[in-house]
Amino acid sequence: MKNLKIKRLRESAILPEQKTIGSVGYDISACISEEIVIEPGETKLVGSGFAIGLESGYAAFIYARSGLGIKSGIIPANCVGVIDSDYRGEVLVGLRNMSKEPFVVRDGDRIAQMVICRCEVPGVVICEELDETIRGAGGFGSTGSN
Repeated sequence: MKNLKIKRLRESAILPEQKTIGSVGYDISACISEEIVIEPGETKLVGSGFAIGLESGYAAFIYARSGLGIKSGIIPANCVGVIDSDYRGEVLVGLRNMSKEPFVVRDGDRIAQMVICRCEVPGVVICEELDETIRGAGGFGSTGSN
């Protein structure tokens, strides 16, 4: 995918932006008509004011901005948001306040980051056996603590 198609839904929307040449994520900013207060333990949906048009075989993933998550306890409500290639609605970010203090989101605040990835969706095949591996069925912590 060479270009990300963006449709501005509101004139005041700040389009996704890479802050540095090496940034893999696009900053997503709030596009809201009034402040949103997120109380401790509460989740609120915040609009971006734009929609995206992904090509088939791609998806957008919405992640926390590290500064918001670490400094303020504000994280995506579903840990990672997924935008499928056939979705054409507004990019919305569910934010959850994990801190003990209310958090205010203002119009234009950077609230998340969006990463575009190529994704495969293979067919599902029912089988009686799976290939053997060294790890096998070893699960959580099975490879050691370091």
